[in-house]
Amino acid sequence: MESPSRLSNDDIHELCDAAEEAILAGGGFGWLTPPPRQVMEDYWRGVQMIPERHLVVARLDKVVAGSCQIVRPPKNNEAQAFVCQLTTFFVSPWARGHGLAQMIVAEAEALAKSKGFLMINLDVRSTQDRAIQSFEARGFTRYAVNEHYARVDDSYVQGYYYQKELK
Repeated sequence: MESPSRLSNDDIHELCDAAEEAILAGGGFGWLTPPPRQVMEDYWRGVQMIPERHLVVARLDKVVAGSCQIVRPPKNNEAQAFVCQLTTFFVSPWARGHGLAQMIVAEAEALAKSKGFLMINLDVRSTQDRAIQSFEARGFTRYAVNEHYARVDDSYVQGYYYQKELK
């Protein structure tokens, strides 16, 4: 696991490949179909330019296989400065079954704690069973359900909201 401050071109290409595969497998952090490659590359380049975002990258056999981000609240939100958001979590299908999901979430928790956060919030589509298992196994508590969280194939999909206090 790593939290790179700068992504190489190879890193960006590997992130794009892994993310596209995750999207096609139904777990693409909001995308239902992979966007054009340039859009995906621009997305990952943009992540490293936003100081409120902290990227966690997982590699398997030295190839990027998954990631997530810890996002700080806006600076004008003093009341919620203690909580961050875990977002864009995925593991590429080819890398599943090696414990990477648990390691990514654990690294995100450690990173959040090192940045002074006391809580992590996240949301996930109800159809993303493996992600839900990873979060619940790490002690995240579901506190809400949104019946109209996402729209997939002309049907609404529930979304689940989780939180975890960092101790």
